[in-house]
Amino acid sequence: MEVRLDPLQHGGRPAFITRLALAGTLGANYGMYGPAFELCENQSREPGSEEYLNSEKYEIKDWDLERSDSLAPLIERLNSIRNQNPALQSDWSLRFHPVDNDQLIAFSKKQGDNEILVVVNLDVHNPQSGFIDYGPCTVHDLVSGGHYTWSGPRNYVELSPHKLPAHVFKVTAGLKSKAQA
Repeated sequence: MEVRLDPLQHGGRPAFITRLALAGTLGANYGMYGPAFELCENQSREPGSEEYLNSEKYEIKDWDLERSDSLAPLIERLNSIRNQNPALQSDWSLRFHPVDNDQLIAFSKKQGDNEILVVVNLDVHNPQSGFIDYGPCTVHDLVSGGHYTWSGPRNYVELSPHKLPAHVFKVTAGLKSKAQA
C-alpha cells in the first residue's frame, strides 16, 4: 500500500474532514487557518511542496465563504459538540482502543459521566470497516445523528470518506470498555 505524505493535496474534501475530526477531538485545543482550510484549498505551489499555490502569503484573497462545498457547517457542528461535551475539553482521559483494521483509529475521552468515543477512517480514498474493542453500550453519533446499540465486546463500524469519514459517539448507556473501567 502506498502511503501519501501529502493527503491534503491529493485526498480532496475527505482528507480535510478527516484532519478536522482528528484535530477537533484528539486535542483539547485546536486551530486552523480559516478560509483556506474551510474551503479545502489544496493546490500545491509545486509538486511535493507543502506550500499552497495562490496563498495569501503572495496575494490578497477574496474568499467566497458561501460556497456550497465549504466545511463551515461541519466545523460549526464539531465546535458545538466540543462545547457541549466536557470530555473533549481535556486530554487527561484519552484512551486508544484496538481496531482490527489499521486504516481506522478509535479513541475515547471521559469527564465525569460524559464519555465520547471517536472512530475515524484514515484512508481518504476508500471505505474502511472493522471491529473495535469497546464493550456493550448505546452510542449516539453527534455528527450524523445515528443511534446504535452495541451488544458484545467487539463492535462493527464502517466509514466512507465520501460520506462522513468519522463517528463522534456519545456513550449514553451500558457497560464501558475495559480501558475505561
